[in-house]
Amino acid sequence: MSLNIYISGTGSYTPEKVVPNSYFEKVGSNDEWIYNNLGIKERRIVENETTSDLAAKAGLNAIQDADLEVKDIDMIVVATTTPDRQAPSCACFVQDKIKAYKAVAFDVAAVCSGALFTIAVAHEFIKTGRYNNVLVIGADTFSTITDWDRRDSVFFGDGAGALVLSQTDEDKGFIDFDLHSDGRGKEHFTIPGGGAEQPASSDSLKNKQHYFQMNGREVFDTATKVVPQSIESILQRNRVSVGQISYMIPHQPSIGILKSIAKTIGLPFDRVTTNMDKYANTSGATIPLVLDESHQAGKFNKGDYLIFAAVGAGWTWGTALYKW
Repeated sequence: MSLNIYISGTGSYTPEKVVPNSYFEKVGSNDEWIYNNLGIKERRIVENETTSDLAAKAGLNAIQDADLEVKDIDMIVVATTTPDRQAPSCACFVQDKIKAYKAVAFDVAAVCSGALFTIAVAHEFIKTGRYNNVLVIGADTFSTITDWDRRDSVFFGDGAGALVLSQTDEDKGFIDFDLHSDGRGKEHFTIPGGGAEQPASSDSLKNKQHYFQMNGREVFDTATKVVPQSIESILQRNRVSVGQISYMIPHQPSIGILKSIAKTIGLPFDRVTTNMDKYANTSGATIPLVLDESHQAGKFNKGDYLIFAAVGAGWTWGTALYKW
């Protein structure tokens, strides 16, 4: 009997506070530029909530959608760049908040590729037969590492998305993964302060080393090159054509990047799921968040092929092929 790994439930959660594009006029930007170039109209920002708060709420929603109980969860893996603390893991905070004490819990760090890498890790643990139900969460509060006096503060928002992976003998689930990393790109998106290289100090605070630093041109050039290559590779390897793809579920870097990727691979843009107009780039949360919205809206039909795609700091990037 063939053992397949499928998405048995999805969930998401975003903070209540909405920050519109007009807020960024003070740093020399405006609504027209942000929307036309990035596809963003507004974003959600935490108030009195932590990353694990968002993650726990999204996780509980996914468990409920899977028609499971917390006690059924064997493992919790959280993709985040903004954990509540450097230690312990955000996943341990989530485990305690949802009282899933049976589950082993840990984090994965791959920034905007985090959810995709985390799904791949969870998939392998189930595939071995070691675990039955794994809760995968992508959650970030980039507002806590954003310098709000810079123009690039327009890019990110806060949120969480979750999914439960489970076993099935039905003809559905993840077909293949194509993951990559290249540490030579480590300086193009980074948070230099707070680690062993530059421990927290009065100088690191004064020099704003605890905020993210991004080379936007390098992000665009890299994403529009490596993601299409990964998509074409995974489709060719599995003898699936672009025309058979019902939807692409990408992380949400910018509307320009997604349009370029779709054009390169020949996928009509109406098959690309997006929600950056409402939430901006929620980093590790983007893929599970847009997946949950699409699922709850009834977009997917049995037998649909989906392609997951992401690129993040590191560099990290990759794709996954899924049959609904």
